[in-house]
Amino acid sequence: MEVGKRPGGGVFAAVDVHYQSAGGARAAAVLAAGAVFSGVPAGYVAVAAGAMPCRPGRFFLRELPPLRAVLHGVSGLALLVADGYADLAPDGRPGLGAHAHAALGIPVIGVAKSAFRTATHAIPVLRGTSVRPLFITAAGMPRDHAADLVRHMAGPFRLPDALRRADTCARRGLPPRTQESSRPG
Repeated sequence: MEVGKRPGGGVFAAVDVHYQSAGGARAAAVLAAGAVFSGVPAGYVAVAAGAMPCRPGRFFLRELPPLRAVLHGVSGLALLVADGYADLAPDGRPGLGAHAHAALGIPVIGVAKSAFRTATHAIPVLRGTSVRPLFITAAGMPRDHAADLVRHMAGPFRLPDALRRADTCARRGLPPRTQESSRPG
């Protein structure tokens, strides 16, 4: 299979969540027709009131509701790329990505910016001119394939452009581009 292509096509989403000081969370999704996110045809922001407190080992309880909110109504979702870990240990201890995979029924790539002590199975990926790797895990697809996709995602920097845009949009509450007015599907 060619990098960035998936049989039957579909919608590929990169997501991030930002917690507001006044409470609640804002999630952003950047959508594309290919897993390398070379073009970003749509993006959405959703606000979830009453974000749960952060509890070690239960991060997914805090992140999953805003992610579901921003992805609500997106049909044909084929892959989710999330800031964080899909699983937290070689034995498969589930992280946000594994819980998202179970909830949404699609493959999830976890792209973490820092090493997690028990995630010794994460594949380090260098992008751009960075000497600091990203740590790649996956649920619903092989880790090596996920790492290859992240290596080839659009953008010259350490973090792929789609995740950078999702982060910026979640923080600012703005959609990735002004042309988005309706959800695909």
